[in-house]
Amino acid sequence: FKIYFYFSLLGCVTCLDYDEHYILTFPNGYGSILTVPWIELGGECSINCSKTGYNASIVFHTKPFYGGKKHRVTAEIFSPNDKKPFCSIEGEWNGVMYAKYTTGENAVFIDTKKMPTIKKKVRKLEDQDDFESRCLWKDVTYNLKIRDIDAATAAKH
Repeated sequence: FKIYFYFSLLGCVTCLDYDEHYILTFPNGYGSILTVPWIELGGECSINCSKTGYNASIVFHTKPFYGGKKHRVTAEIFSPNDKKPFCSIEGEWNGVMYAKYTTGENAVFIDTKKMPTIKKKVRKLEDQDDFESRCLWKDVTYNLKIRDIDAATAAKH
């Protein structure tokens, strides 16, 4: 039994050092409540840079009912106007991902377990507008932290 959460979201990431803008789509979220509950990502995503023409196609694989692994991801990265990827990536999105290049080189693409945690920089709540995310959801967040689900639900409404 899986619960499906579908969102049609687009994001834009800007790389200030190169004046590049990357438009990306997001995977779906799935919650499984059979046996041990877990939440996972699934579906296809893309990342595109209009300035350079580079793009990536990413697939988040959901865990099969029997066997298989959770959190698997595969991706292909394409040069501008190329139909074949110059790099393929596979692994776990919350662990280690490995890259295979058309040159024959294989390497660790990223190891998320070794990445440093970077503290978020956000404005104080009193400096935020009413509909900025942290201000809007502050009562829900607080009540979830103190494990008062009824109050969190009421605040969400």
